[in-house]
Amino acid sequence: MMAKNKQVDEATGTDFVGHEWDGIEELDTPMPRWWVWTFYLTIIWGIVYLILYPAWPMVNSATKGVLGWTSRGELAAEMSALEKERAPILKALADIPLKDLPANERLMQTAIQGGQAAFKTHCVQCHGSGAAGSKGYPNLNDDEWLWGGDMEAIQYSIVNGIRNPDHADTRFSQMPAFGDILSAGEIDALTSHVLNMSERGKLVANGAALYEQNCAVCHGADGKGDRAQGAPSLTDAISLYGNDADSIRHSISKSRQGVMPRWNDKLDPVTIKMLTAFVWSRGGGEQPVSSEADTGADASATGAENAGDQ
Repeated sequence: MMAKNKQVDEATGTDFVGHEWDGIEELDTPMPRWWVWTFYLTIIWGIVYLILYPAWPMVNSATKGVLGWTSRGELAAEMSALEKERAPILKALADIPLKDLPANERLMQTAIQGGQAAFKTHCVQCHGSGAAGSKGYPNLNDDEWLWGGDMEAIQYSIVNGIRNPDHADTRFSQMPAFGDILSAGEIDALTSHVLNMSERGKLVANGAALYEQNCAVCHGADGKGDRAQGAPSLTDAISLYGNDADSIRHSISKSRQGVMPRWNDKLDPVTIKMLTAFVWSRGGGEQPVSSEADTGADASATGAENAGDQ
């Protein structure tokens, strides 16, 4: 009876499905055979995948699959292969003394490249992507260094940090807040004197005397600073916290106590050595001046830090 009542579209010879919407009827056009077989193949492929690979989520994991493959396992294998490939060069970097690294061009370039990658991960937050720093964060591209710019001094700063209270070997300097010691007029006179030392200010009558009494012990009588104490040079226009009169006045009055984290508890020695090579290559590339400067033996001292690079 249904076959008897079937309607056929005369133009295509296709049966109607029997539905009608506002005079519009739907044809029961069969799917192309290639599409149907493709659909069946995807079902078969899905079943095979469920059997071979992890698929069904469980409470704490997922089905393992008969092949035992996992993306984490593949990543671990790739990382292991990479570590084996890098092992000889990392061992060579670990074995070579830091002072001999620049003479080995191949190892030095490898160290700089590795250090650059580590710098982008750990250091750009403060020193910037180009290592140019910002107010309160040293520029690592010039040859002005607060604690020394040879490789051993740079490594010491990276390893031990600046003003880390939990670490006995950290570098430490402390400038008094002269706002509690000197009058506002005396601080203004000192500010003018400091500006004049870099030829940017005017001579003030009592400025030199105030400097001699309060500042020369750390910054030196000539104002060129003392790296053993972390006291910056005042004779140039490079200043960590700003070289305008207001910034210098604030540094004299309130002092500055910037902190750099130590990395010996976060990074392995080879990564620290590579970071050292990268930072050294960005700056002036200084050579060691003396064993005392190299090791930072006098790192814990009283000094001023209102300017200069770290």
